[in-house]
Amino acid sequence: MKSTDQGYGLPARLLHWGMAIAILAMFGLGVWMRTLSYYSTWYHRAPDIHKSIGIILLLALCLRFIWHLLDHRPDDSYLKSSERKISALVHHGFYLLLAALMAAGYLIATLDGHVISVFGWADVPALYQQKGLEDWAGLIHEWLAYALMALVVLHAAAALKHHFVDRDKTLQRMIRSNPK
Repeated sequence: MKSTDQGYGLPARLLHWGMAIAILAMFGLGVWMRTLSYYSTWYHRAPDIHKSIGIILLLALCLRFIWHLLDHRPDDSYLKSSERKISALVHHGFYLLLAALMAAGYLIATLDGHVISVFGWADVPALYQQKGLEDWAGLIHEWLAYALMALVVLHAAAALKHHFVDRDKTLQRMIRSNPK
């Protein structure tokens, strides 16, 4: 289950790819939601789905961070020192951007005192209320989402560069635990 020198273990890979797919879908959902008219049947449903998945992603981010602290990192000594530094910077950037993005999303939904219902399973209360700041939180949320997508593109491009140009095992380590 844990990662080895050769590759990432199943929990790390599932958290990575599951969150990657969900984050891309959330970005698409967020962009699409802004095109909905008040009379659309999805006008209220889509934001409820977006908020519910956002809370689940926040829990997954916390779990992923804890797993990252407890898990073994695969050997990356084959990378240049500069590549290791950039990789660490990008990964820390992901954690910070995601945490800030989710905090801003939480504030959009709760600054007016409303709770976030997570698919009707549980309610997340408003911990801080200050009406009138929702638009600011929304603007911050939007800009952080675009910054996150820029980082995703950079991350994916680097993984593809390592796979197709450098022909190293960087991408393969996140696909299977023992890359060839």
